[in-house]
Amino acid sequence: MKTKMSKIEKYWVLYDVGNSAFTLLVSTIIPIYYKNMAASGGVSASDSTAYLSYAISISTLLVAILGPILGTVADNRNHKKPLFTFFMMMGVLGCAGLAIPRSWLLFLIIFVIAKVGFSGSLIFYDAMLVDVTTDERMDEVSSQGFAWGYIGSCVPFVVSLGLIFGADTLGISATVSMMLAFFINAAWWAVVTLPLLKNYQQKYYVEAGRSGSKETFGRLWHVLSEIKENKKVLWFLVAFFFYIDGVYTIIEMATSYGKDVGISDTNLLLALLFTQVVAFPCAILFGKLTKRFESSKLILVCIGAYFLVAVYALWLDAAWKFWLMATFVGVFQGAIQALSRSYFAKIIPKEKSSEYFGIFDIFGKGASFMGTMLMGITTQLFGTSRAGVVVIAAMFVAGFICFKVQCGVAAKEESALGGETGFAKERF
Repeated sequence: MKTKMSKIEKYWVLYDVGNSAFTLLVSTIIPIYYKNMAASGGVSASDSTAYLSYAISISTLLVAILGPILGTVADNRNHKKPLFTFFMMMGVLGCAGLAIPRSWLLFLIIFVIAKVGFSGSLIFYDAMLVDVTTDERMDEVSSQGFAWGYIGSCVPFVVSLGLIFGADTLGISATVSMMLAFFINAAWWAVVTLPLLKNYQQKYYVEAGRSGSKETFGRLWHVLSEIKENKKVLWFLVAFFFYIDGVYTIIEMATSYGKDVGISDTNLLLALLFTQVVAFPCAILFGKLTKRFESSKLILVCIGAYFLVAVYALWLDAAWKFWLMATFVGVFQGAIQALSRSYFAKIIPKEKSSEYFGIFDIFGKGASFMGTMLMGITTQLFGTSRAGVVVIAAMFVAGFICFKVQCGVAAKEESALGGETGFAKERF
């Protein structure tokens, strides 16, 4: 059985290495930099957390609206790469542009642009998975992407930390060090993406008709109708909506929440860097475990673990507790995202991968929109970030229940079809 990755699989994995640099910024440096900027502008801690939540919500809502339409267009012959390139460059330029503003409001506006580019590129990137590997290797390749993304993103991040903490030694201001950090991460993102841009070829596609936008919306409506009838896919998307809500919200709001409960900037940055290091081997491990255990059961384990993280966060009041939480998150963070991506890729039609991943993005980014929005609202209503954490914990419970239902539906289909559902012999 093939164990080594092909060149195109490696190039695909490299994009995770590139975009994960921005993901790490979003969960570490950006919230700290923004909250310090907002504080100097007279904005309270709870309000600045809420405004950041709203900015993230706006960006995810925009992508959720555009995703299915663009995904349908991308499934036409040779359309996936140009759309991927456009959104990737929007993210890269937006990341670099974060170095410009000196007001917290303008910073959030540019942040929304960068986030839309980043999230939009992932629709097409995730859909590329069906073109670069086989069903049998999807779990492992997807896990490798997240794993190397976590460890690879540490390279520009460590350089950025060196600039920020060593600004006085280097004879530069804190502002200049932050500007350089944003430029370095943007450059890293762009450069490591080049091999994929050069070598990727779209294998699965649908032939475009002559009716343009009318055909596009017609195909989108047809896919939505297919999903409505395909209970296996529908229940997965509902479950994904709930549990990935908590995952994304924890990733994007952990630093802001940590500051609100009194954790120092240094501890926040170093603990979240440690999360990346822990996530690297654990994501690979979970990819290997799919050869012995059903990926559905591994996903359920991850959902349960994240529920415990959310409950634990309610008692977070010291740096060592944040470090412990960061370690625990690192074990399951890459696994739940990688296995969800590959699981979905195996149960959808390959020639419609972008269309389906556009819908996948609605449920993922829509969940993130709801999670961050609810966290912002509850934080302002109750004057504490802990209120938002309770809502996130409830999402994991709902996700776990819905995924169990999905497993039951898939098991019935497998039994009805004589033991195989058509996606890598999943066992439930």
